[in-house]
Amino acid sequence: MARIRLSKHELARQRKQLALYQKLLPSLDLKRRQLTVELAKAEAQFEATRFAVDELETRIGAALPMLAFREIDVRGMVELTAVELAEENVVGARLPVLDHIECAVADYSLLGKPAWVDVLVERLREAATERIRVQVAQERVRRLAMAVRRTTQRVNLFDKVLIPEAREAIRRIMIYMGDQERAAVVNAKLAKAKLKQQQTSLAAEES
Repeated sequence: MARIRLSKHELARQRKQLALYQKLLPSLDLKRRQLTVELAKAEAQFEATRFAVDELETRIGAALPMLAFREIDVRGMVELTAVELAEENVVGARLPVLDHIECAVADYSLLGKPAWVDVLVERLREAATERIRVQVAQERVRRLAMAVRRTTQRVNLFDKVLIPEAREAIRRIMIYMGDQERAAVVNAKLAKAKLKQQQTSLAAEES
């Protein structure tokens, strides 16, 4: 704890600081709890999105077993060309939101490729979109986790450091001022007694 001045001015300052800390702490703690709830939602969404990708790829493999034939080359048929993200404010945390995705489809001959390639192209587009959704969901989790960590640190700073320090400073100043006040009373009494004694002595000498 930093050295404090034992004065009325410092007492007033510490009381003002304590009132401010006590006022801010509940809102900070509420924000921490709200962010924790949002983090749990984001984690659930991330898991659901990742599961959707796995399920989609499984369905593609089941519906198009002919992909296993190496003589049919489908590499590079669908290419992700643009990803546009927006942002939203969630309890003070700025989170990415998927706004738009564009995929380019390579030219291919309708005669040179089997009919199921059209279905494959559509499924590859879906898979590319879902993979981006996974990345966005993961980034939302990362940012929310960071926001929870930072807010928790601030809550702990107020609750475990700043408020106890302000209370201790107030206690020390109050003790010091009380001691000073008592000392002043004692000195006043001693001075009064000494004055009375002097007056008594003078009266005795005059008589």
